[in-house]
Amino acid sequence: MPGYELLTDAWSGPLDAPPCDHPRIPGYLEHHYRWAYLDPLNAWLLDRRAVVESILFGHYRRLSNAALRALEPAPGRRLQQLGCVYGDLTPRLARMLSSGDLEVVDAAPLQIARLRRKLPPGDRSVLHCRDATLPGPVKGRFDAVLLFFLLHELPADCQRRALAEALRVCRPGGRVVVVDYARPHALHPLRWLLPPLFHWLEPFAETFWSEPIESLLPSDDRVRIESTRRWFGGLYRMVTLSC
Repeated sequence: MPGYELLTDAWSGPLDAPPCDHPRIPGYLEHHYRWAYLDPLNAWLLDRRAVVESILFGHYRRLSNAALRALEPAPGRRLQQLGCVYGDLTPRLARMLSSGDLEVVDAAPLQIARLRRKLPPGDRSVLHCRDATLPGPVKGRFDAVLLFFLLHELPADCQRRALAEALRVCRPGGRVVVVDYARPHALHPLRWLLPPLFHWLEPFAETFWSEPIESLLPSDDRVRIESTRRWFGGLYRMVTLSC
């Protein structure tokens, strides 16, 4: 599929990892997702074009394209992404911006190191190894913030904190874009398969998809839902928040 620039070198052991702003790996990440994000071999295997597409039932390209359109990336706009993403979404985003106008935050040093290797040569995007639920140093710095399949992997209290942080660092008049799972329609062919699968692999997803994004928002009159889109029988949603 054109546009992918994933790592194609054979895995050869741990990558050099950057120091963390907050060195402690969150407990939920260590306990539930070590296999997916903290193990170098598994990370290399999962960051394959076919695997990324199959995990999202062939919708990765469609969803990432929709996210990019909603972010409106252009030279001079400053964007933040909370959580690294397998696939080519972040390198594509970096290429659409002036070098250095993208900031990515992730709690796993391995994910930050892998992303640095995927970015275009000479790119000066700012990569922070930090828990996305913890406040960063600057308020209102970014024109837009992206959370791409991050919230469903967090416990409920962390979902609220991550979303609150995204809204905090987004400037007045900016937007926060959330792309993630939602409860599928009653007749969706995978409706009865997904709950046990999520229970095994994504322990927080079923609770997350049962709630509207509004229930996670802080009480702030300036925040409103700009738009909501659904795909694949309602299984995927993109919610755009206006700050």
